[in-house]
Amino acid sequence: MPHTYQYPRAALTVDCVVFGYDGGELKVLLIERGLEPFKGRWALPGGFVRVDETVDQAARRELEEEAGLKRVFLEQLYTFGALDRDPRERVVSVAYYALVKLSEHAATAATDAANAQWFTVSETPKLAFDHNEILAIALARLKGKVGYEPIGFELLPPAFTLSQLQQLYEAVVGTKLDKRNFRKKVLGFGLLVPLKEKQLLGRHRPAQLYRFDKEKYEKLKKRGFHFEL
Repeated sequence: MPHTYQYPRAALTVDCVVFGYDGGELKVLLIERGLEPFKGRWALPGGFVRVDETVDQAARRELEEEAGLKRVFLEQLYTFGALDRDPRERVVSVAYYALVKLSEHAATAATDAANAQWFTVSETPKLAFDHNEILAIALARLKGKVGYEPIGFELLPPAFTLSQLQQLYEAVVGTKLDKRNFRKKVLGFGLLVPLKEKQLLGRHRPAQLYRFDKEKYEKLKKRGFHFEL
């Protein structure tokens, strides 16, 4: 005989803020809702959590189903539980943020999404539900975290120049950084591996390309290494 719960249960969803970087501006992936409520409005990818999956599994499934994204950096952000956040019923949402290499992930829509598109973060339209609030909190988390953990490399191509790295950080934190100090600090960590190939930049001399040594970082982190920019 099934157990009868004394309290009614709220529905549980996941919402994902997917950030990408195009070499100049920070972008966020939005989907156009194909169903009510808010049909035709832009929103964050997400959906209801199934009874046979964890919230992490639900977030990854929704990213794959709604935006075609697989194997991306994903981290839990915050839980949103305002009483009126969904007009259908009482819904609590666990929000995540994801970081993707934009060159590897074109915007694709699937399942109940009518369309998917990358938007510049600073030019995001009014979103469905409370998704503007979720986006704002995700952006604040990203701005804070790039300063003490090397998650910014998740947004860059595998091979990058120091100028590209600095431009990424400037796009995320929204301020100009001193070129000399920035380069001295990032090279001082010993986590950037110079590559044999170089990038040609017009008439200027070729720029050195680097890759981020993630394995070395993980080993140093276990020994108490602190990344700080």
